Amino acid sequence: MESNPRAVLERLCAERGEDFAGLSRMLGRNSAYIQQFVRRGVPRKLKEEERKKLARFFGVPESLLGGPPDADKPPPGLIPVKRTLVHASAGPGAFAGEERGGPYFAFDERWLRTLTPSASSKLSIIRVEGDSMAPTLNAGDDILVDLGDCMERLRDGIYVLRADDVLVVKRLAIHPTGRRVTVQSDNPAYPDWPDCDIDAIHCIGRVIWAGRKLG
Repeated sequence: MESNPRAVLERLCAERGEDFAGLSRMLGRNSAYIQQFVRRGVPRKLKEEERKKLARFFGVPESLLGGPPDADKPPPGLIPVKRTLVHASAGPGAFAGEERGGPYFAFDERWLRTLTPSASSKLSIIRVEGDSMAPTLNAGDDILVDLGDCMERLRDGIYVLRADDVLVVKRLAIHPTGRRVTVQSDNPAYPDWPDCDIDAIHCIGRVIWAGRKLG
């Protein structure tokens, strides 16, 4: 995991399509403030409130932006879920070799238990690539994947699958008889994979929630 707050902030901006000037204004600073911090090292470190605001905005631990490790502990009643820094493609696919532990989101415990009984260690946030699942899922959406809800309970729904060493996110439609399944794209511009052997499906986890940026 990156430990340089400047490198982390630059990467997050590139991933999320944000710009330094917009972040500066959000902090109530002049438009060059974040650019100077990232590119020139001025100021030497962010103020605590600035760091907290940026960490909340990007949904990452404060420690990635220069905060102390104990600043990452979620408040009581919130369950932390790790974000896997690999994209589950709704298009050509993302290589599984990119997987690594990353920042986490924290969810209200009672709300999360209405979605799944799985432990937080069995949950992961993954970023969506491509548009084959649009309009249900769009490129850049974050999806909550239940890694403990897969082959043993396979049923109609949206899943992250491994296919030819890449990760894809697709809708599964289980045939009422026999061990067959259709792998579907919600975008009609993309073909389905009909009548697949259910034993040939390599399921990673079921998608149980999605979050997206508006506008």
